[in-house]
Amino acid sequence: MAKKARSLGARRALVFSAAVISGAATLAGTGAAPASASPGNARGGDYVALGDSYASAPAVPGQVDANCKRSDHNYPSLVAAYERTRLTDVTCSGATTVEMTAPQGTAPAQFAALSRRTDLVTVSIGGNDVGFTTVLGTCARLTSSDPAGAPCRAYFTSGGSDRLTETVEQTAPKVARVLHGIRQRSPHARILLVGYPDLFPDNGVGCTSTSVPFAAGDFPYLRDKEKELNAMLAREAHRHGARYVDTYTPTVGHDLCRPTGQRWIETLTPDTPAAPLHPNAQGEQAMAAAVEHALGCPGWRRG
Repeated sequence: MAKKARSLGARRALVFSAAVISGAATLAGTGAAPASASPGNARGGDYVALGDSYASAPAVPGQVDANCKRSDHNYPSLVAAYERTRLTDVTCSGATTVEMTAPQGTAPAQFAALSRRTDLVTVSIGGNDVGFTTVLGTCARLTSSDPAGAPCRAYFTSGGSDRLTETVEQTAPKVARVLHGIRQRSPHARILLVGYPDLFPDNGVGCTSTSVPFAAGDFPYLRDKEKELNAMLAREAHRHGARYVDTYTPTVGHDLCRPTGQRWIETLTPDTPAAPLHPNAQGEQAMAAAVEHALGCPGWRRG
């Protein structure tokens, strides 16, 4: 039964992805930017996209903001093109929960884009607060000490506690403050907290190589830490009146160990345009499909 449900979900995601691509191509042909539409055509209202690099899509064509490494084919732009919403996209690579209320380089605080007129908010946040990029760098450096073992797990669990689990738990109240801040500024908006897609093989079987430099025993450990992060995000969304968007389940089988064309998360040496260990264009399409599913295809309405 679970396999049948997953298969149905995958078919729906593929149908939506095709529709997104078609819609984006139509907009491009008319000279309109896929990130927005004229107010007369908008059926979904005002949409604000907040978050980090998994939302901004660094290196995914075409890049429209060098400071934030933002693509006009990131998942917010794809959803906006499909839904014909008025999108304000302030997603920014490297953003943490702090940047919701404070500037990030030349970019203003992301919350500045919110207003009482906002109808929909998506936010991808938490990974940088946990320091996942730094964690992965540490794990890569430790691999040579025990490539067949789990040196990363040993490092982060030395002393009897799991420091990554503790960091995820410490990030929960930060995410809660973000959701509360969105609700204060946009009291009528639907708020979607978007989780992180499947980076590592869900079955725990690794693929250690120069482009995926993690020890064999650390693949299941890192998989579990990502699942803990997503589980925390789901809990905080439920507790604070937001909807959690599961992007992990629909991307299982497209992790960074898959061959080019099948993987939606790139390795440390990307074969398709994307930042290392980030979604490529297909990954962003899959995330858009998950958001659209959460909204209730074929559209959303202000409640």
